[in-house]
Amino acid sequence: MSSNDFLNDLAQRGLIHDQTDAEALAERLNQGPITLYCGFDPTSDSLHIGHLVPLLLLRRFQDAGHRPIALAGGATGMVGDPSGRSEERNLLDDPTLAHNVEAVASQLHAFLHFEGNLAPGDQAAVMVNNLEWTADVGVLDFLREVGKHITVGTMLAKESVRSRMDGEQGLSFTEFSYMLLQANDFYELNQRHGCELQVGGSDQWGNITAGIDLIRRRSAASAHGLTVPLVTRSDGAKFGKTADGAIWLDPKRTLPYELHQYFLNVDDRDAERFLLQLTLVSVEEVAALMAEHEKQPADRLAQRRLADEVCTLVHGAEETARAALAARGLFGQEPPTAEVLEALRGIVPETTVQQEDLAGLESLIDALVQSELCSSRGDARRTVAGGGVSVNGQRQEKDALALPVGHLVGGRFVLLQKGRRSRHLLLVG
Repeated sequence: MSSNDFLNDLAQRGLIHDQTDAEALAERLNQGPITLYCGFDPTSDSLHIGHLVPLLLLRRFQDAGHRPIALAGGATGMVGDPSGRSEERNLLDDPTLAHNVEAVASQLHAFLHFEGNLAPGDQAAVMVNNLEWTADVGVLDFLREVGKHITVGTMLAKESVRSRMDGEQGLSFTEFSYMLLQANDFYELNQRHGCELQVGGSDQWGNITAGIDLIRRRSAASAHGLTVPLVTRSDGAKFGKTADGAIWLDPKRTLPYELHQYFLNVDDRDAERFLLQLTLVSVEEVAALMAEHEKQPADRLAQRRLADEVCTLVHGAEETARAALAARGLFGQEPPTAEVLEALRGIVPETTVQQEDLAGLESLIDALVQSELCSSRGDARRTVAGGGVSVNGQRQEKDALALPVGHLVGGRFVLLQKGRRSRHLLLVG
């Protein structure tokens, strides 16, 4: 793919928010592979789906033959970026920060190709931690080598600084210095790895241009910057947020099933944009998919493809298949086979019971209490009498007290359901 075709692909996906000089960048890309970087501060021990756009931008560049650098900000994470925030972050202690850096670095490895995992034509990605060149630098040396090249007026003109200065919380000197640290990161990567391009979210524009200025002043070299838009939702809700909190890339914090369901339920108005910006599906294929989707929107063809693509990128094809199977099992589209119920493990609460616990004249009543779907035997009897209990997807008669014949699926599972939403899996140990 030529540089013009590559940059045009980014533009068609709506992935270019700001860039320093479009013609200069295109000309540089025409000369051969470029080294670029994007930084990810370890403010948590997991990235969230809001990080997918800049992270996949690195992947897109690598797939086009360029060399990406993923930076885990062990140093900048100690300070906290004021960009896009109305108040200062809590400072993390050293053990927490070290743990977060390791966790984030592991997730970055999953999206890029490093040595030993290269496709034909790939340049190996590089993983760095800015603590490497920052930890041993004294404050006086930093002020002399970095601070003297960036004026206060320039920093105050940046939107990320100005908006905080005008806000109620103000801006601490610690956060004010963040721009200098990130600018120095770009300079150091330029010197150490020949990095000529920094990419990031649109809220990073001020930090990126500060780095470009520092490179020009300290080494008289040219550098480039490109930002992607911050992802928003058409319904006004914050992207990547649910009633239960953020959607994380770590499967321990957000189950693959939950990630899959999040994208399966996005608004029709968001489906095409998310397919373009959050997946590696080609622009042409997205257009064809949307044309098919619009013939029968109720089938949610676009959302199903989106959910599958994102879940596979984050967790792999096996977890995507499991998430889809679990959804079909939960919503009555698949019979409760052992495979389906195995897919539900970790998604619905489960209790391990003994075979003898599922025997007796009132085994259904006992199971409802043991699973805590019902608070007492009396509550269980009233719930059954009200027609509100299903076993393995089959609604039970109002006078049922015992589990139905053949209640064990695959010899080890029983799926209980109370009402429309409360489910519990019994696992025979």
